[in-house]
Amino acid sequence: MTRIASCTPRLCYDTNEPVLKKEFENYGEVVQVGVICDHMSGKSKGYGFVEFDSEEATSSALASMNNQLLEGRNIRVEYAKAKGGLHENHK
Repeated sequence: MTRIASCTPRLCYDTNEPVLKKEFENYGEVVQVGVICDHMSGKSKGYGFVEFDSEEATSSALASMNNQLLEGRNIRVEYAKAKGGLHENHK
């Protein structure tokens, strides 16, 4: 099972997916990486995600990268929260 580490919301607005992948692949195999962008402008919203192939890689990245400097900003790294729709919150 893959785990996702989420970088929220402190990414530099110039940080792109190749930069994010390069920084995080030091901790294990990166399965997927994404920087969330505004649909209208195409500019980064300042947060993204990194998905690893193992729990060990995810844990290592969280322990090592949280509050570290990336392109001039201290980033916050945590496990991504499950997406919950309106109906999921009221079960």
